[in-house]
Amino acid sequence: MSYFIYRDKKVYYEESGAGVPLIILHGNTSCGKMFDPIVPKFAANYRVIVPDFLGNGRSDRLDKWPTDLWFDWANQVKALCDHLELNKVKLIGSSGGALAAINVALEYPELVEFIIADSFMGLSADAVITEQIRNGRAQAKIFDGFTDYLKTIHGDDWEQVFDADTDAVLRHAEQVGNFFHKPIDDLKVPMLLTGSCEDDMFPRGHCVKLFDEICSKTGMAEVHVFEHGGHPAMLSNMDEFFDLCIEFFGG
Repeated sequence: MSYFIYRDKKVYYEESGAGVPLIILHGNTSCGKMFDPIVPKFAANYRVIVPDFLGNGRSDRLDKWPTDLWFDWANQVKALCDHLELNKVKLIGSSGGALAAINVALEYPELVEFIIADSFMGLSADAVITEQIRNGRAQAKIFDGFTDYLKTIHGDDWEQVFDADTDAVLRHAEQVGNFFHKPIDDLKVPMLLTGSCEDDMFPRGHCVKLFDEICSKTGMAEVHVFEHGGHPAMLSNMDEFFDLCIEFFGG
């Protein structure tokens, strides 16, 4: 198993395929295993690298997760690139992983060739969505199917992981608010925004409104909204998403 060190902790990652490096970033309450259905498709074209962010999956645990969580995740990606001596990468991030990917592109534009940001909350914490997360997380712990999934990807301490993630998300909304340290109009990297009209993680029409706002602030963004599919869009519309990525990346 492969690890790199970030702030004295071991961060797990997996590699498959060969060629131009493509890093795929998981979202909250998940880990790199969520991408098992789509990684083989990308691995036929790229060197695919999938980390488990600290506290998740097979990475070391933290007593308390950082309040500025997705900025910290971006710095973990930078540490991964340094460890593997990668000079230029393509990035795909889903949900919270999309926030991390955008942070990487804003903070380290020299490192990123393209970015695809899928199914994410916004430019800053939204009160309605945050409250939906608070209530939804409490309800989720009573559904056996979901808790079985968490146990499969995180292990027997799944509840500690789940609670630590929830705590960090809520602390960020209360104490930080903005997901990025730099304005989105500073973006220097081509970015594809993807989402689904039927994503029940967000209010109806969320992704269209968000993507319109982003495109009004930067000329670096392109948009594709799927008519159908749940959260995240990249997995609920996997084949079409893959084709979009190949086209956006230029092959």
